[in-house]
Amino acid sequence: MNFTEYLKNELISSGMIDQSLKVGDITPNLILPNAFGQLVELQKLLVTGPVVISFFRGSWCPFCNLELAGLQQALPAIKTLGASLIAISPQNNHHTISTVEKHELTYEVLSDRSNIIARQFGIVFQIPEHLRPMLHEKGHVLPRYNGDESFELPIPATFVVSQDRKVVYAFVDADYTNRLDPIEIVSILRNISTVSKS
Repeated sequence: MNFTEYLKNELISSGMIDQSLKVGDITPNLILPNAFGQLVELQKLLVTGPVVISFFRGSWCPFCNLELAGLQQALPAIKTLGASLIAISPQNNHHTISTVEKHELTYEVLSDRSNIIARQFGIVFQIPEHLRPMLHEKGHVLPRYNGDESFELPIPATFVVSQDRKVVYAFVDADYTNRLDPIEIVSILRNISTVSKS
């Protein structure tokens, strides 16, 4: 069994997915620094329209990198529908900046040190000790990226939040290789826009 299967089984057996925010739940009003140290507040973004919140593990994760690039491609369509996009990881500021520069991201990438916000969304898990050597063998030294020894990560997840801070769509999967297709995000936002105008 490979690392992905081990980790997926751990997450499924933990029941963590059931603890994450669901459709209809109210999101916390997050305030986090972006790559340049400027604070970004969810409530202020919601003034102009819905917000797409994407939690990712870090720039060391190839699946996260593909997702971030896909979100950048979908950004014009997301903006056209009056929505904002933010991506959140537990990485320190240095790695957040390198993520933005590497992928030429023009949406906000926020640093959630110690997974404080991710915890409020119910998506934080700790890499079990017996799996850490497998992660290390891949060259993924989490303390170097996150600045702590907790070995905690968010489950990759995407939430679409309406202007009243309610979750209108939630994608949380125990298999971290599965991500919400940006095309689906645009479709969800289009449906929200249609409902609000009717």
